[in-house]
Amino acid sequence: MPEISPSKYSVQAGWSDVPHLDAKTQAELLAATPPWLRDARTKGEPSMGAGAIYPIPLSDIEVDPFPIGKFWKRGYALDVGWNRTAAIWGAQDPSTGVIYLYAEHYQGQQLPIVHAAAIRARGPWIRGCIDPAARGRAQRDGEKLISEYMGDTCNLKLISAINEVSTGLEQVWQAFATGRLKIFKTLQHFKMEYRVYRRDEHGAVVKKNDHLMDGTRYLWMTWDKVASLPSVGPTSTAFLAADSRAGM
Repeated sequence: MPEISPSKYSVQAGWSDVPHLDAKTQAELLAATPPWLRDARTKGEPSMGAGAIYPIPLSDIEVDPFPIGKFWKRGYALDVGWNRTAAIWGAQDPSTGVIYLYAEHYQGQQLPIVHAAAIRARGPWIRGCIDPAARGRAQRDGEKLISEYMGDTCNLKLISAINEVSTGLEQVWQAFATGRLKIFKTLQHFKMEYRVYRRDEHGAVVKKNDHLMDGTRYLWMTWDKVASLPSVGPTSTAFLAADSRAGM
């Protein structure tokens, strides 16, 4: 026990020093612990952590594109900004519950109406969620931008996303780690951001090249509110084909 002063000592203890945690319990706790907290919780090292936010090889989470099932719920998330506006689409396998990120939109310096046209092309019936703060702008401005995307000109079906950063990052990481969230390997912009998505030496998320990463978090956290199937009428063709542009 190192002495800091005549009246203060530093004690470092990890899971191996706690007799009531058996190997099985430690393994379960480790699986549920974010990577940047593992040394702190298992070894007692007082470190904020740095490096990849999702330290999982892309090869573990990507799959070859396949036709999206007719009865799979879909949804998307939208992250807006002048330099870059991005959207990410997901579809859920009803038999396994796995959500597949299958398409992306990634474009900068365009008007909302241009982005909205590209988003509607994926399926005008698909509902989405959007960051209520509209990517770093004041909340008031964000509300105005949301109204513009939902208005008669853009006509997107949007709700405000759940934007809980720490909880969202942990839940997305667990979803990737347990195979509940997968991506089509054709999502090149997603993979570019995934490779550089990291924390700095102080443990803070580096807010750069993270539009699709933010969108993925919004979509995962808000999935139950946006996931839906298209309505089917006598003349509807909504279920006759999968998304022919999936992965683009």
